[in-house]
Amino acid sequence: MKNATPRPIFRRRAVALALPLALAASGSQAAPSPPCAPDAGKQALKLLRFHMDNDDRATIDPRSIRQIGTVAALVGGRRFDVVEVEGSVYKGEYRIRLIYARPAGSCVLMGQEIFERSDPY
Repeated sequence: MKNATPRPIFRRRAVALALPLALAASGSQAAPSPPCAPDAGKQALKLLRFHMDNDDRATIDPRSIRQIGTVAALVGGRRFDVVEVEGSVYKGEYRIRLIYARPAGSCVLMGQEIFERSDPY
């Protein structure tokens, strides 16, 4: 009859193997910043201020800048990066999306959109 409880050496091996995996999974590594993040922050703030008649209470959250995907260009087979930024003015919250072409590693703003986060109904 076999012993149902594992021997201590097996337990130590299991812990030795599981510990690095658990530490890696629990480590809070920040997502890499999009290549156009510095420009996206500046452009998002300019767009939000323009949209709100240059209200000086307009702010963007630099921690919210993230690349959310790509979109196809209207002409040709290229794709553009879509960078999303969250902003606010007084009590209003906004989602700003900036569309960038990246020829030769530079950031060229090709389009932008802004939506207020609200429920009109």
